[in-house]
Amino acid sequence: MFKLGEYQDLYYVKKVDFGVYLAEMPEDERHVLLPAKQVPPEAEIGGKIRVFLYKDSSDRMIATTNAPKIAIGEVAPLTVREVGQIGAFLDWGLEKDLFLPFKEMTARVSDGDSVLARIYVDKSSRLCASMKGLYELLRTDSTYQKDDVVKGRVYEFSDNFGTFVAVDDKYSARIANSEDHRNLAVGDVITARVTDVKPDGKLDLTLRERAYAQMEPDAEKILSLIDSYGGVLPFTEKATPEVIMRETGLSKAAFKRAVGRLYKDRKITIEGGKIRRG
Repeated sequence: MFKLGEYQDLYYVKKVDFGVYLAEMPEDERHVLLPAKQVPPEAEIGGKIRVFLYKDSSDRMIATTNAPKIAIGEVAPLTVREVGQIGAFLDWGLEKDLFLPFKEMTARVSDGDSVLARIYVDKSSRLCASMKGLYELLRTDSTYQKDDVVKGRVYEFSDNFGTFVAVDDKYSARIANSEDHRNLAVGDVITARVTDVKPDGKLDLTLRERAYAQMEPDAEKILSLIDSYGGVLPFTEKATPEVIMRETGLSKAAFKRAVGRLYKDRKITIEGGKIRRG
């Protein structure tokens, strides 16, 4: 059985002027064409060749010796060539661009964008791209350890779990919901620090520096916020995590550390459920 969107080792079974027909077994009646310009000089009937199967511009299954940037079961960043009325067309390294339907986008894309995607076979037996369903395809065998600095691409947001990131465009990672991710968007490439490697190999990330290094900018952020409130912040570290995150963009723990630092340095006072400039 021919497998659309995958690599297969097929037999040469028939030569024609415009290429060579290939089959899974020499006696099979079902063939697929390998165009003449891709047939190796040493090709002989009965021999085998490794090819990738897709559909050409006439919607016919065809073989190629060119290597696409992505195959079934893989995840890869692909460049948007053009956005049309029903979706976008992506450069995946083959002559015919790969179609990304609007319904398979997790965010709208523009010409020139690089989007993390997978491929699938749609109901019409055509190969298409999707920005959804990447989580299960990302790898969990990275060699990264706690406190390593990594680069990754944001591919999805979850109200319950946080921001999902593909480190090096292939390893599964997440930024917890307790961090401020309001400035992030799908497709952003970020630099982050590994805070934990889970038993299953997935990575926990943070955009923040280690606590001792982050405390100073957090403290300055709180002082600026106090100034914006006219010198009196109407809540303290006893406020709910939701209020603190909404108003400051900090987790409750980070807010508490920074407030403690400012109080120790006598830059603020705390009384009556409010924080004032010292």
